[in-house]
Amino acid sequence: METNFDQDVINAIFKFVWSKKAIDADTSKAEERPGTSKKNRPTSANPNAVRLSCKLLRLFVTEAVQRAATIAEAEGGDKIEVTHLERVLPQLLLDF
Repeated sequence: METNFDQDVINAIFKFVWSKKAIDADTSKAEERPGTSKKNRPTSANPNAVRLSCKLLRLFVTEAVQRAATIAEAEGGDKIEVTHLERVLPQLLLDF
């Protein structure tokens, strides 16, 4: 059974990051022309983009767990520890 991340949660995370970036951008500007503020424009994501983002996150997490499991197994362990994930993360980020 294939489970995906909840699209509403991912969309809420995106909106939170976008609003934080908009606030940071507004506070860092010394002067702003009228009507150009990003705060005034609603930010939304295309539902297909959110769905695709959920699938990409699922693939990323699945790959991280599989790589960490391989290392844990090679060390003779039967549990994935944080250190296993820490060891695979740099190469995983380069691969994605």
